[in-house]
Amino acid sequence: MTNGIKNIVFDFGGVLINLDKQACIDAFVGLGMENVREYLSDYRQDGIFRRLEIGAISPGQFRNEIRSKIGKPLSDQQIDKAWMKFLLDVPAEKLDLLLQLRKKYRVFMLSNTNAIHIDGIIEPVFCRNGHTFDDYFEKAYFSYEIGWAKPDKEIFEYLLKDAGITAGETLFVDDAEANVAAAEAMGFKTYQPESFEDFSAVFYN
Repeated sequence: MTNGIKNIVFDFGGVLINLDKQACIDAFVGLGMENVREYLSDYRQDGIFRRLEIGAISPGQFRNEIRSKIGKPLSDQQIDKAWMKFLLDVPAEKLDLLLQLRKKYRVFMLSNTNAIHIDGIIEPVFCRNGHTFDDYFEKAYFSYEIGWAKPDKEIFEYLLKDAGITAGETLFVDDAEANVAAAEAMGFKTYQPESFEDFSAVFYN
């Protein structure tokens, strides 16, 4: 699978970091947002969460809209805590894999995500054992900064142009079928892991 590959692009949620959508749903329901299930997906969000994900609204605007929908004077911390329940951990073996892959490949992240999640997770997950986020990736591309989200063609085009890479020399690793299909249509080689999968064998077979 890695024959002719010079670059590897990883999704974040569900590929590197484990997710718990139900814990997030339960947390928002506990705050009073009974219809939160309508907005949340493992791969791409809808409604207010979607607008946060593509940077159409700021974290502050997001929190204010959550307060308005629920009708309670919730603190920023209460809202952020519920939203962060979506994210679990990045297994140590995957962090080690990223460090090893960087010795041979250009390694990138391409994630549908938002500023609240990124601000809350980068330091505790990646800034450990003497490492920083930049040790694991040459560059990370986040939907909320770019204004597009996978599987939009535009986010892939942005990545290719900004990184100066070609799709045919790039392996795209993502757990969402729609994202993988979009990448394949653009000429990427792809791999779609299962939830909680140890996919290190993909690179060492």
